[in-house]
Amino acid sequence: MLAIQKSLVSLDLLERFFVCDLSACKGACCVKGDAGAPLTDEEINLLENIIDDILPYLDEEGKAMIAKKGVFEIDVDGDKGTALLENGRCAFSLVDENGMVSCGIEKAEKAGDINFKKPISCHLYPVRITEHEAYDAVNYNKWDICKPACDCGAKLDVPLYKFLKDALTRKYGNEWYEELKMIDQLRKQQDE
Repeated sequence: MLAIQKSLVSLDLLERFFVCDLSACKGACCVKGDAGAPLTDEEINLLENIIDDILPYLDEEGKAMIAKKGVFEIDVDGDKGTALLENGRCAFSLVDENGMVSCGIEKAEKAGDINFKKPISCHLYPVRITEHEAYDAVNYNKWDICKPACDCGAKLDVPLYKFLKDALTRKYGNEWYEELKMIDQLRKQQDE
């Protein structure tokens, strides 16, 4: 583990390789799992305020579920996450004719209708953050559906933290990210 500011960061972020390979997984992380994407209270409030701008980018199933449940639900552990359809797919996702799953929130942002990329937990995936009173634990969440992404990252020689530069910077700031990058460079120099 690495201590960076008020976080403990798993070495996996430096040692593992990762580049999403949507052609292989088809966005399975938006469909599989036992709960929706974790949401902060701030994100829930934001989604509730901008939902009318997101709805045009969702399919009928997603719209109906959000009308029924709202933008979030509480899972079996008592955590707040995105609302899910009966089949487990995130209500904010949609499936195209080729079976590719995409994010309606992200589509609305790319179209310029909202100024919110997507929940930080989605942006950071496959990294999961556990917030403790004195620090955040920043860990890699290994999942078999991401094996193609690991293979792609290894082939392209892209460490996980570099793939997640925008998300990590969004969460912790540029100074934090640069410190992580410097640690990686020092580790590589020591290995030479």
